[in-house]
Amino acid sequence: MSTAQRTKALRKEVDRRRTFGIISHPDAGKTTLTEKLLLMGGAIHEAGEIKARKANRHAHSDWMEMEKERGISVTSSVMQFRYRGFEMNLLDTPGHKDFSEDTYRVLTAVDSVIMVLDNAKGVEAQTKKLMEVCRMRETPIITFINKMDRYGKEPLELLDEIESTLDIETVPLAWPIGMGDRFRGTYNLHREELHLFSDADAKGEHRRLAIDGLDDPRLDEVLGEDRAEDLRFNVQLLQEAGDDFDMEKYRAGKQTPVFFGSALSNFGVGDMLDSFVEIAPPPRPRPTTSRTVSPYEEAFSGVVFKIQANMDPRHRDRMAFLRVCSGRFERGMTVRHHRLEQDVRINNARIFMAQDREGVDTAYPGDIIGIQNHGTIKIGDSFSEKEPLEFTGVPSFAPEHFRKVHLDDPFRAKHLGKGLKQLSQEGAVQVFRPLRGNDYILGAVGVLQFDVTLDRLEDEYNVEAHLSGTSYAAARWVECDDPKQLDAFRSANQNRLFTDAEGDLAYLASSQFRLERMMEDWPAITFKATKEHH
Repeated sequence: MSTAQRTKALRKEVDRRRTFGIISHPDAGKTTLTEKLLLMGGAIHEAGEIKARKANRHAHSDWMEMEKERGISVTSSVMQFRYRGFEMNLLDTPGHKDFSEDTYRVLTAVDSVIMVLDNAKGVEAQTKKLMEVCRMRETPIITFINKMDRYGKEPLELLDEIESTLDIETVPLAWPIGMGDRFRGTYNLHREELHLFSDADAKGEHRRLAIDGLDDPRLDEVLGEDRAEDLRFNVQLLQEAGDDFDMEKYRAGKQTPVFFGSALSNFGVGDMLDSFVEIAPPPRPRPTTSRTVSPYEEAFSGVVFKIQANMDPRHRDRMAFLRVCSGRFERGMTVRHHRLEQDVRINNARIFMAQDREGVDTAYPGDIIGIQNHGTIKIGDSFSEKEPLEFTGVPSFAPEHFRKVHLDDPFRAKHLGKGLKQLSQEGAVQVFRPLRGNDYILGAVGVLQFDVTLDRLEDEYNVEAHLSGTSYAAARWVECDDPKQLDAFRSANQNRLFTDAEGDLAYLASSQFRLERMMEDWPAITFKATKEHH
């Protein structure tokens, strides 16, 4: 194959890939929507309803024992499927209100997101936190307002709430007709197509009716005169007072197209997915410390954004999740692990369907592959064929909750250290050791991660421990260009300084007020809420 042919083939593969995540507040319907997307892509044949416990069916994206027992998602997973000729890489993130920074970090590995809102609750606290991470990278967002077959807020009220709360422009590409038991479907403004809410067929498809604009008399026949007139009025209002869809604004994360539907009934999902594959960006360029890497470059490169231990309890394995950033991955190829300055031959890469995996022969930018990790790969590690590259934009986030670890059996101290080290490397929890003393202090973005840590310590490392509260309320990594100033800071604050699992210095404060006061007293010290993985 000539160079021109290889370049053309690579460009084709890149352009047909969509790597995305789904964000939502708990109970907004994220897991149900995920299952319906997989169903539509033919990846699964039966949606594992999250509430269908008696049939022993679990969501395909939930694989940890805790997830199956509690019916919640507490870790992120990767799923690959095909839709309309596009290769879809879906990075599923936890929807529980208390999750780990793993949730945040996964959002740095996607090119776009789908935001799910409950039509009765609107924008909720967790959605705001996830939006902050999306805004850091100007991530394009499509909004799906769920549960329209239940009564909730008026559509215009929801649009206003999204704009005022999340500071992003809204553009409805579909408009609902009624809600609750009066919900009749949606009107696609772009295609001038009526989607009727009724009993779905065997494939989960609802009836679509292509009409000749809003003046088509069939609209009155199908909806009735009153609902048809309401729809005409609402659409005219949107056209006169609303904003037009702008591809550049959407891809810059400043405008969100909005769809309405019911994930449970699989209504509106296909309409949203059809538009998503058409407007969502293909794999985007990725920054490194030296330059920006284009996905269309022929040389292979990739970055590890997630480590997961013990996905297969039978083998006690550790898997590194690598996003391909450029070029073409081929089974058996030799790449450079730049942090260790070692060449590595990758023979056993995997692609995923949650915990199920299969070998992969080739992969392209946007694809997520798993590499067996024997303790040598860390989050943020970069791999490439030739040029030494160090990808950026894979951060750690300052924890918001803290606990002290107490070991039930002192003879298991070595196993505790090993377990906490591995769990911290995969981002499940952050581990701090004081400059003075031998305590383990755990830090997490959400308190559920403490339960996850204890469960996994017992199940995977045979370590029984318990936790107690601490006086810490905030953490920041500290740096200073002036070694004398840093030494003075260390000497004055020995009792509040810790090292994390990577050996980086961190300051733990008893309150936000105390943290702000410390920052005022030591202006030469940089207090960082995020830390790049290098």
